[in-house]
Formats: sequence, structure tokens, C-alpha cells
Amino acid sequence: MSNLNLNKVVLAGRLTADPELKQTQSGVPVLSFSLAINRRFASKNGEQAEQQTDFINVVAWRQTAEFISKFFRKGSALCITGSIQTRSWQDNQGQRRYATEVVVDDAMFVDSRNEAGNGGQGSYVPDAYNAAPSYSTPAGTAPNFEELNTDDDLPF
Repeated sequence: MSNLNLNKVVLAGRLTADPELKQTQSGVPVLSFSLAINRRFASKNGEQAEQQTDFINVVAWRQTAEFISKFFRKGSALCITGSIQTRSWQDNQGQRRYATEVVVDDAMFVDSRNEAGNGGQGSYVPDAYNAAPSYSTPAGTAPNFEELNTDDDLPF
């Protein structure tokens, strides 16, 4: 039996409300919101594809939550990557409640500068990823890559 475990989600949609940044009792920033994502499916009579909207519950923590609350508003297009998480609790009436939501790892702008109205494009990637240097070449120049000898037999 395979030991494969993978829980990765990529979503792009629009915020259904203005994000409201909150903090836990220990002061950790958290943001809960919903993304509206359009889905196409074939109509019953086989003609034109119809569209339906799914509303996906999302949670962002710490710097990612602050980034989203600072640059996005109701209707803003947002692309996120993360993982699906389920949780359960007992409500005040003693009933068992369940929630399934996407926990954000990364958040990115989707709209152009003019469409977004936020003055910039970019994304927030947690600090562990920001430590890597970025490389670029001047416009109009090609990178200088070394040609590899591919005449050797591959070992597989």
C-alpha cells in the first residue's frame, strides 16, 4: 500500500465581503473569509454550459492574514494556495458541529494594478521562502546557460 499523503489546494475567486482582521486571545492575527468561485457545467439539454458559484470558507493566519486584510476588499480577485482542514466542536446546545475550510499558505493578487485599485501587484509568501535570492537578466538579453553533454547513457 502506498504511503502517499497530499493535501494541496489552489483557488482563485473573489472575496464575498470586506476582510475583517481579528486576533486570538494570545494576539495571533487571524482572518476568516469566503471566496466565491464560478464553476461551469454542461446544461441538462447538452447545449450551452451553465455557471454555478461555490462559496469556499477560508482561514488565513499571521502575516498572510495581515496581507489579505490590507490589500483586498469585497469583490477583489484573490488566488490562494493552502490545504483543506476539518474541525469539530460542541455548540452551546450540546450539538456536535463540523466545519471544512481551506487554510491559506500563500496569497496572490490576480487583478492588474488598474483593476485591483490597490496600487501594486505581488504576493505574500511566508518568510521561509523570502530568504531565497531572486535572479533577473536585463531586458532584451538572453541568459547565458551552459550546454550540457547529453551523449551519456542515463542510469535508468
